[in-house]
Amino acid sequence: PKQPAVRRNEERRRGKLTITKAFDDDSGRQRSLASMRRRVERERKKHMGVQEAPQKIIREVVIPEVITIQELANRMAERAVDVMKILMKQGIMLKITDVIDSDTAQLVAEELGHTVKRVAESDVEEGLVGEDDVAELKKPRAPVVTVMGHVDHGKTSLLDALRKTDVAAGEAGGITQHIGAYQVELGSGDRITFLDTPGHAAFTSMRARGAKVTDIVVLVVAADDGVMPQTIEAISHAKAAGVPMIVAINKMDKPESDPSRVKNELLQHEVVVEDFGGDVMSVEISAKSGLGLDKLEEAILLQAEVLEVKANPDRAAEGIIVEAKLDRGRGPVGTVLVQRGTLSVGDIIVAGTEWGRVRALINDRGENVPSAGPSQPVEVLGLGGAPEAGDVMSVVESEGRAREITDYRQRVQRDKRVGTGGRASLDQMLSQLKEQDRKELPIIVKADVQGSAEAIVQALEKLGTDEVTARVIHVGAGGVTESDVTLATASNAPIIGFNVRANVQARDAARQGGIEIRYYSVIYDLVDDIKAALSGMLSPELRETFLGNAEILEIFNISKTGKVAGCRVTEGVVRRGSHVRLIRDDVVIHEGKLSTLKRFKDEVKEVQSGQECGMAFENYQDMRKGDVIECFDVEVVKRTLD
Repeated sequence: PKQPAVRRNEERRRGKLTITKAFDDDSGRQRSLASMRRRVERERKKHMGVQEAPQKIIREVVIPEVITIQELANRMAERAVDVMKILMKQGIMLKITDVIDSDTAQLVAEELGHTVKRVAESDVEEGLVGEDDVAELKKPRAPVVTVMGHVDHGKTSLLDALRKTDVAAGEAGGITQHIGAYQVELGSGDRITFLDTPGHAAFTSMRARGAKVTDIVVLVVAADDGVMPQTIEAISHAKAAGVPMIVAINKMDKPESDPSRVKNELLQHEVVVEDFGGDVMSVEISAKSGLGLDKLEEAILLQAEVLEVKANPDRAAEGIIVEAKLDRGRGPVGTVLVQRGTLSVGDIIVAGTEWGRVRALINDRGENVPSAGPSQPVEVLGLGGAPEAGDVMSVVESEGRAREITDYRQRVQRDKRVGTGGRASLDQMLSQLKEQDRKELPIIVKADVQGSAEAIVQALEKLGTDEVTARVIHVGAGGVTESDVTLATASNAPIIGFNVRANVQARDAARQGGIEIRYYSVIYDLVDDIKAALSGMLSPELRETFLGNAEILEIFNISKTGKVAGCRVTEGVVRRGSHVRLIRDDVVIHEGKLSTLKRFKDEVKEVQSGQECGMAFENYQDMRKGDVIECFDVEVVKRTLD
């Protein structure tokens, strides 16, 4: 009966069942002879005192821009103490959790015999913008044409005539406030993509961006007005971008139009038209009557043919964010001009610090399209936030990669905003002290689109002097929200809404907090109002008006009154209540007011030149014979920024 119990004990003694034991029927397996020999050899060396050093493994260590000592030791499979010892020899005392830069980390790793591979944080962006395509893969695309020119020279009217639609009616005050992108299909089947850039001076940066994405610039000059400041600006932008130019001389239907005057004025800015033997094409048009529009289209297509505008449509899309805004119903919306490749619904895109999956693509006619090829402007829905106008848009292969790139870009932007810490130099401290004397007008700006917001900020930054300045503390696209009002309350700033309105909650909060929300639709009015506000913050100017001089002939001590100076007025007049200075040897000793001005025994208001009088100062007695008393008025003058 005890037999099974013995077997059970034997099983227990055998220990845990392993794969070797399960497959090995012979329970009495022994160690191999070679293993026994190795063991004997180790024991013998141990007794003789010979210590065998472990084999060192040389590793390739990846070192980023900054790394902690602990992390560096882990990557090298070394003890952190050894790393700290090397640093101590160089006179650097650090803890295990301290951060060292990549140069120091490289020295340590190489001293310990490892090889180093340096990587930078910015490496995440590598390969985002692809290589240029080979010529065989490129196919003809529509030329991208930017329409530039001065305010009210007829840029939008020209586009309206080309598109047979009225854009100007929707623009406040007839001024284009955003970059619009439209594709026009001609009767021949050819397509031209137009970028309409605003002509107002505040939109310089937007126009510059327009020139960067474009193939051809159409410079619109009014035949009755000639070359104006923004016309010159547009010429310099086109030259800087190295883009060919076509001059469209508009308003030819007006009786006072003079195209030869325009061509002559262009010569001053090194723009030589073909009529004068140059290489710049010029077309005389009228957007109102449609005169010469077909010639302008022909000139654009001819120029495009010369340039050989081509792109590869069969690749991951790349493009430029022409405009971005926050739409109430659709969320962040970016207007993208595809430069190469084909953008399709479902693609994962990165634009600046934002990323998202393309939910929908809407063309310039408001139709949903499944994809957009080169030179095609489309509105993209699905981004996480509104990107900056001018950001490069790229398609990436996965969400992880998109997140990695945007996280890095946001971190860089945050670091830029916070600024680098560290000790300030004496110059910096002095400039900071100087800055503290400046008066600042904090402003919160909300606009309908990112481009307008950016232009407003730039216009406001140009205002101001060394003494007063406008400081934009927050800027964004979209309506005025409750959080904007909270920020305005905390910083005591007015809110400026450009083509946007406040929601109900924001309005109530503003009413309670006494915050002013001002609405504008034309940038001129906005800039003028802020200029007026800044002028009010300037401390008034004190302007002196010289009245006269008097010389002290004698000093009299009079009881109750104290010292009185007997004087003769040498020039001008001396008035009671005016400001006076006591001058001794051409040095101002005292500045104050007269308490007494007497002629004989009577108090008088003023004493003319050549007459004698008695004077006493308010709260000042140290007057001497021979001193000069200068009398002057102080006028308070309101200052303006101009």
